[in-house]
Amino acid sequence: MRLSRMLPLSSSAINNGSRISSSTLPPSFYSLTPRQPSINPKNPITRNFVSLNNSSFSPLKYSIFTNKQNMSTVCSSKSDNGSHDSPFQRGESFFREVLASMEAVYLSRNPTAKAVLELVGSVADDQICYDHFAFRTFGVNGYGIDSMAKFFLDFGYTPREELRFPAKKLRALWFSPPSIPTSHGGSGVNGPLPRVFVSELLVDQMSPQTQDIIRKYTGISGSGNKHAALASALGSLTWEKPLHSEFQQLARYLAFIVYVSYYAAWTLVNGYALNHATISTHQLKSRLRDIKNLNQFIEKNGFKLNSEGGTLKVSPDGLLQQSSTVADSIHFQFSDGLTESVPCSYIEFAERLVLPQYSNLPLEEVKEHHRRDGFEVGNADKIFESTSKEQLTRKAA
Repeated sequence: MRLSRMLPLSSSAINNGSRISSSTLPPSFYSLTPRQPSINPKNPITRNFVSLNNSSFSPLKYSIFTNKQNMSTVCSSKSDNGSHDSPFQRGESFFREVLASMEAVYLSRNPTAKAVLELVGSVADDQICYDHFAFRTFGVNGYGIDSMAKFFLDFGYTPREELRFPAKKLRALWFSPPSIPTSHGGSGVNGPLPRVFVSELLVDQMSPQTQDIIRKYTGISGSGNKHAALASALGSLTWEKPLHSEFQQLARYLAFIVYVSYYAAWTLVNGYALNHATISTHQLKSRLRDIKNLNQFIEKNGFKLNSEGGTLKVSPDGLLQQSSTVADSIHFQFSDGLTESVPCSYIEFAERLVLPQYSNLPLEEVKEHHRRDGFEVGNADKIFESTSKEQLTRKAA
């Protein structure tokens, strides 16, 4: 699989092929330009950013996956077996287009994620399926997990286990997708529906100064929490761009819980943007289906993996194995005109092994429900570090 579509740029945005002037973006949107990630110079990557006020651009139209199936909205008529289609099936086209828009914004701002998807997909012309999408939120004033979860619940997702991270002052909840038949050959947002992982910062446990900053911006947003999915799909903050001094205050908050500060600072400037998408490695057809092979392949091609707790994060039962790249950085223009490089998003990889009770099944008969489901606190705790300053500034091995 190869990328054959590039996200379009307005004529004012095309400047040496890599940078957009902040003047092309309306005040309520990001002013972003990419910082070059550490990659193999023999493998140059095109880095283009989208001017969100370009009327010709609709993120719903674009996906990294070119082998798209026609996902027409299913009407409420009876199916061949006489049963009515589910509410999700009647809105499936719209739902997948929203996911595609979230993906398009994510890829436009994270050249590493885009390059990795293209690279992995090019091996044996493989099709990529997503294991899960992850989002970050502020657990205050209705801006927490529920704000993003509502969209997915409306389309048939089911709440599953809660995960707690006391040291990081975070909690998370994951959601399983509705069971629906998938068109043969569907990949990416047009393939099997991803799980959804939403975390929130426990703001009430922060310092008074940190709480004041977070409450200030969620307060400015008004009812923005009701439109979390829309904000993610548009690549927009629901609050005004913050002051540089306030971002710095969050980023410096208490050295002994430095990760908490980076979660807060990250969410302040990225809002509801897709924090990471995760490739389901075991659904690949090439040798990269083994996550150890994939990790070696990624590093060999010049990408830096999150080393916290080891490159490969393994659950206690050994059945969930995960890894991730280090987040890209972007130039963010703050409301006072100052510009600074801030962490953006990253891409993750997950291999779910077959459950013991199904170990005798032939590989060609193994389905997703035969594999280890859910998430693991120990793994997720280390994956969170992909946006930490320590990982961003660490030199590649």
